[in-house]
Amino acid sequence: MNGRRLARAQLANSIGDGAYYVTSALFFTTIVGLSPVRVGLALTAAWGVGALAGVPVGALADRHGPRAVAVGLAVGTGAAVSAFLVVRSFWPFLAVLVVYATCQSGLAAARQALLAGLVESGERTKVRARVGRVAGVVTAGAGRPTVLRDRPYAVLTGLNAVMLLTMPLLSVVLPLWIAQRTDAPKWTVAALFVLNTGGVVLFQVRVARGVRGLADASRYVRWAGVALAVSCAVLAVSGMWEGAWAAGLVLLAGAALQVLGEMLLAAGSWEISFGLAPEGAQGQYQGFFGTGVPVARMAGPGLLTVAVLGWGVPGWLLLGALFLAAGLATGPVVRWTQRGRPQVAPAV
Repeated sequence: MNGRRLARAQLANSIGDGAYYVTSALFFTTIVGLSPVRVGLALTAAWGVGALAGVPVGALADRHGPRAVAVGLAVGTGAAVSAFLVVRSFWPFLAVLVVYATCQSGLAAARQALLAGLVESGERTKVRARVGRVAGVVTAGAGRPTVLRDRPYAVLTGLNAVMLLTMPLLSVVLPLWIAQRTDAPKWTVAALFVLNTGGVVLFQVRVARGVRGLADASRYVRWAGVALAVSCAVLAVSGMWEGAWAAGLVLLAGAALQVLGEMLLAAGSWEISFGLAPEGAQGQYQGFFGTGVPVARMAGPGLLTVAVLGWGVPGWLLLGALFLAAGLATGPVVRWTQRGRPQVAPAV
């Protein structure tokens, strides 16, 4: 029952996030009246602050219990989104965006810690794929950011951030590529979003069922890197096909491979983030691992725009090689992390 309630809460949150990310850039530029450059600068600054907030908010969830912290951050997120309706200049917009990004980053950490406390370890990935009161845990060193001294876990977090570049790729770079470099009709952008969302809703739970330990998780992330690399190669040639239908079909094929890679990555990374986090410190470890999201959202648009729109096919291939390298490196780093954790048994 707790897992179902958490899944319903996550569903509501995901619907809100999806609506925000699809419409926010257009709203900020046409309604608020900000230039695209200023919107980009504000997003970079806000998600940078959000990335720094994940660990301390996660430690707060460890100390006082993730339920209360998650509820407070969810309320803060809602208040920030509501405040966008009344801001009409840059500095108030930046202030509200910082609050939004901070609450979102902290909420992800608190929600993951809540899941860790409510669900047995063998079921966490399955329940997380469908997306509950846990008391605070006071242990030796509780509340201190021990994760910052965990170098193997930090490397895993960095690799995950690289893989999460799929988010700005889908929401920012791919629409620009379709509009500027292909003959595909403009509605192809909407079709790719529907394909991505529908694929996750229909198949994420089924994909996640195969993850039962860290060995499975490492294999999933490795195959995610392969799928994303092939996806980039397919998307790279979409601009070479003349005619709307030909270009559209190539784009759909590339997007299908991308959503497959995203689902494999999600299932594997969830298990890795949980399985290698010490009990009693899930909040700060999930907060640190979750910084990959704001880092990708902060750095991704600028980097990927230069690589893909500036360099074309070579940029796509370079991005694919980056995904492949991060996916292949994850397994060895997971084993490195396990060697420093005698309390974590190797996955069977």
